[in-house]
Amino acid sequence: MNPTNSHDLPRIQQILSKGSLGAIVLPTRPTADAVNAATALYFGLIKLGKTVTIVASDKVDMDIIGAEKIQQDIVSSGDNLVISFPYNEGAIDKVDYNIQGNYFNLVVTPRVGYPKLDPKQVKYGSSGGQLDFIITIDSPTLQSLGAIYGDNQTQFQGKDIINIDRHLTNAFFGTVNYVNKTASSVSEIMFRLLQELKIELDKNIATNLYAGIAGATNNFTSYSVNAETFDIAAQLLRMGAIKKTVRKPMETPMVTNGFAPRPFYPQPQGRSNPEVQSYDKQGTSEEESIGNTPTSAAPQDWLKPKIFKGNDLM
Repeated sequence: MNPTNSHDLPRIQQILSKGSLGAIVLPTRPTADAVNAATALYFGLIKLGKTVTIVASDKVDMDIIGAEKIQQDIVSSGDNLVISFPYNEGAIDKVDYNIQGNYFNLVVTPRVGYPKLDPKQVKYGSSGGQLDFIITIDSPTLQSLGAIYGDNQTQFQGKDIINIDRHLTNAFFGTVNYVNKTASSVSEIMFRLLQELKIELDKNIATNLYAGIAGATNNFTSYSVNAETFDIAAQLLRMGAIKKTVRKPMETPMVTNGFAPRPFYPQPQGRSNPEVQSYDKQGTSEEESIGNTPTSAAPQDWLKPKIFKGNDLM
């Protein structure tokens, strides 16, 4: 870890202890390493009793534990009850309410000719809350968060921002900057942070962090891997991490003028490629022209036995 991180840790603990509502924000086109680190942090903060969400400008579709919890909008919980259900234009005639005893009833009346509302499709949530803190993952600048920052800048103003990153170009924009530019992965940084916060790493957290490190280092072969990286990987495996296969993308053949080159298969020595023929100007193949021209007739002594003397042909 960078020496400065030891000084930043008390400030991070202070921010998390006084705040209960936060958001973990990913950059545009997040890497699997960033998503693994963010979901591991999400599970860790839940253990601390925090209410947190994970958000990203782009839709994230990865086989990572907790990836389905990533949203594309910053929605903070609050005191306002939100009731949601599918709606088609003109399907609702009116919305009313009444009070019966100690119950408040919200009455939704469908328009004639439209189906009634299915109670199984009703969802409940809350809004109107104010974020206490924002944690950015693998983001060198606020602008790298994309629309999440561009469309919600007021949500970032006056908030404590914990900047967790390893980019060499990190702008240190956070209230606290937990940045290690020599780390093998942001998942390695997250492992140290969760340990410092005294958060117990369960099987899911360990699995995600291990996958993040393995993926970011090309299965521990990159130049940034050192003894500390292997030590962290060993600890994660002892904590129950499940190793997942890191698949490399298939190489795409080079395309020139809209055509991919055909593979070359060398022919056995002494045999010609049956697919290759040469043609004369009239479009006749070389084989056909040999058999059809007078000059191709075999010599008269062609079938007579040959006598070899030394190296000379008689």
